[in-house]
Amino acid sequence: MLTIKILGGGCANCHRLEALTREVVADLKLDAEFIAVTDHTEIMKYPILSTPALVVDEKVLSSGRIPPKSEIAGWLKR
Repeated sequence: MLTIKILGGGCANCHRLEALTREVVADLKLDAEFIAVTDHTEIMKYPILSTPALVVDEKVLSSGRIPPKSEIAGWLKR
């Protein structure tokens, strides 16, 4: 099972990133647990400069932008 974290303060972009990632997970029929990380102290433990950020199995895949579904799918297929 994948552990997918969305790092951010709960803004619209954070929700959009989570929604897109959930769509990709459903399309690929993957088993994943989603965790929203909104605590600033926890977010600062990751090597990011801006949010929203996408973290899969503790690896930061993107930050500061909302990647297209095709890019997210490419990451999750690996």
